[in-house]
Amino acid sequence: MRFIVAILTLTIITGPIRAQEPTPAQRGEKALLTRAFVPGAWTVEAYEEAWKHWDPKLDKAPADYAGAFRDRYGLHPAPFENGRYPMGLRDGSGFFGGKGLTNDCMICHGGSILGKSYVGLGNSTLEIQAMFEELGKASGGNGKLPFTFGRVRGTSEAGAMAVFLLSFREPDLKLTFKPLDLGLRDDLIEDVPAWWLLKKKKTMYHTGTTPARSVRSIMQFMLTPLNSAEVFDREEATFRDIQAYLLSLSAPKYPNPIDHGLAAKGEPIFNKTCAKCHGTYGPDGSYPNKIVPIDVIGTDRNRFEGFSRKVGEHYNKSWFAHEKGDGYQVTEPIGYQAPPLDGIWATAPYFHNGSVPTLYHVLNSRTRPRIYTRSFRTDAEAFDTVKMGWKVQVLEQAPAAEMTPYQRRRIYDTTRPGQGNGGHTFGDDLSEEQRQAVIEYLKTL
Repeated sequence: MRFIVAILTLTIITGPIRAQEPTPAQRGEKALLTRAFVPGAWTVEAYEEAWKHWDPKLDKAPADYAGAFRDRYGLHPAPFENGRYPMGLRDGSGFFGGKGLTNDCMICHGGSILGKSYVGLGNSTLEIQAMFEELGKASGGNGKLPFTFGRVRGTSEAGAMAVFLLSFREPDLKLTFKPLDLGLRDDLIEDVPAWWLLKKKKTMYHTGTTPARSVRSIMQFMLTPLNSAEVFDREEATFRDIQAYLLSLSAPKYPNPIDHGLAAKGEPIFNKTCAKCHGTYGPDGSYPNKIVPIDVIGTDRNRFEGFSRKVGEHYNKSWFAHEKGDGYQVTEPIGYQAPPLDGIWATAPYFHNGSVPTLYHVLNSRTRPRIYTRSFRTDAEAFDTVKMGWKVQVLEQAPAAEMTPYQRRRIYDTTRPGQGNGGHTFGDDLSEEQRQAVIEYLKTL
């Protein structure tokens, strides 16, 4: 009774007890997982009608349509409330009012490993080219895209998309109907880095040319012509909260048993061989934020060379680069950033272009498969717990000419432009025992 009286007295004096205000990260999480920032490019009906445009042709929709849709386009169940859609799709505003179907950030940044979906894990199974083509047809269009969105499944032309959209904008983001010639390429072949790595990085993107604390930079994919310049100013505060959420994410722990004795043997080998670029781990860990010169790393050069100087000049004049005066300018690339390795067990395939299927192949360049395919499933059966990465089927020949584009994109041919798997030979001198010890240690990160 005395407790109730005390509470009533406190309420009279101080007013009603208020619920704790959400943190910026909590606000950002809610915005990211519940809102659409790009107007719908497709009709709402396109989701249910997409199967009519699949090859080979179907007589009727599959019985488990939601599962078949996810498998077709490499999408995953949402680990949050998302209605009938897989992670990466949601309802948005339509072209002429009403509702439309749109994509959100998790189309690329929502992945699955060992059958579990994670926000912030790069989507290593995404079939973005077919998805945009076929949802376009299901919306009544011809499905033709203005440039190639994806050349090989599990990767995308994300950088090229940003350049293409930016070419239709003046520096103040007002639309222009005469696009700038920025030397657009569509053979950059980009794998998606994990969002949880951002908290350690001073720069972002594979070449490390953009400051990692730039909020405006992560808004580039709102550049659809349907978003006015005013939308960017209005949503900047929201994306500041979204950035806070991204910086709060942590890597998932390896869920299978770890041989800690073997991992203990691998740690000093890792520290001697890998830590100079990738950092050390544990309570006293340190990440050097190192960009490795292209001639030292030796990996595929297309992404490094993929943006002309005109791209950087136009970006640096634009709204994106003037978030804090001119402090968020992009810089000339010198190579590729050696990323932090937190949660590396979950982020196969490896290298900036996703050309290397397992950690074993990262540490032994002589064994990397030249041409291969995989199931593009993400369950335990698809995962190699010894080599640590995706199980692959090595092929003797490049994709046959009679294959459909959808079939060809399932094959990773490292002889193709942008898809090379050379370079990063720093583990080649390790013995097999040392290599396995390092892999076991990497499971602990």
